[in-house]
Amino acid sequence: MKPFACTKPFAVYPIAVGVLVAILFSGHGHAAETSAPQANRFASTIAPAERFEVDGVLVEQYGKPGSRGRPLVLVPGLASGGWVWQEAVRAFSPDHVVYVLTLPGFDGRPPAPANAFAASRAAVEKLIEQRHLDKPVIVGHSLGATLALALAENRPARVGGVVAIDGLPVMPGTEALPPAERARYAQGMKGRMAGLTPALFAKQQQAYMRTIGVLDMGKADDVALLTGRSDPASVGQYAADVVELDLRPGLKNIQAPVLVISPFFDADGAQQGLSAEAKADYYRALMQGAPKVDVVTVAPARHFAMIDQPQLVNDAIRKYLASL
Repeated sequence: MKPFACTKPFAVYPIAVGVLVAILFSGHGHAAETSAPQANRFASTIAPAERFEVDGVLVEQYGKPGSRGRPLVLVPGLASGGWVWQEAVRAFSPDHVVYVLTLPGFDGRPPAPANAFAASRAAVEKLIEQRHLDKPVIVGHSLGATLALALAENRPARVGGVVAIDGLPVMPGTEALPPAERARYAQGMKGRMAGLTPALFAKQQQAYMRTIGVLDMGKADDVALLTGRSDPASVGQYAADVVELDLRPGLKNIQAPVLVISPFFDADGAQQGLSAEAKADYYRALMQGAPKVDVVTVAPARHFAMIDQPQLVNDAIRKYLASL
């Protein structure tokens, strides 16, 4: 099955779930066979100062309220838990209060509601209000980046900044599709995901992480073991919500500066016929309309740039924070 008819490859912006690649475009496929690691390097997370929920969203707080830096809200991508942000927590919690989220349906959390994306956006808005966060910076990966942009559009005066790691206001490759066709693809995806068994979902996660998610195969397998704990139907619901979404008309409403981090790996780019500069330009074009946008390439890195290149990603965020 061919992907959408477009001038840019759909794989230029993968959502973090192997089913979108393995099921929608290539059938069920087969994951590489590996033995389970003795210890998962991402499973032992840093102990938070506080853990609570806001309308089904798990929030883990690090650092001390009242820290001199802006509050940071870290939102993982599809099927991911707060464990993806461990290096960011280590880097920023000494000077910032950091709120790490896990969305419903992900990482073993209870399933997401039918309006998964909108409900999660509303929950983050509620977190900002309840904790009286003064212009926090929302840092999101993939789905989380799209959610951060939606939040900045919906509450422009409350958001102090957005860092979008490989996440955009519209799914690349669908930007020219009519709404009805976009909805048809989204609902087909949702239906296929809902029928997955946990075992098949876990295999697809491993296949995805080894080809699109992460450069190091050991890390890819560790990440896949954790994303595989998510509820496939919830993952499908969020994925469908994002594919149907087009935030571009509202980008003009965003008041805060936006940093877009574009990961790039030469071998993947060669397969797609895409240079690092061309990919950055494409991302920049999809963000057209937002008043203040900077696109920074992080390489070599795949979709989970904060795992492939944590130091480079944190340096880019630190430089951005210093500019606010």
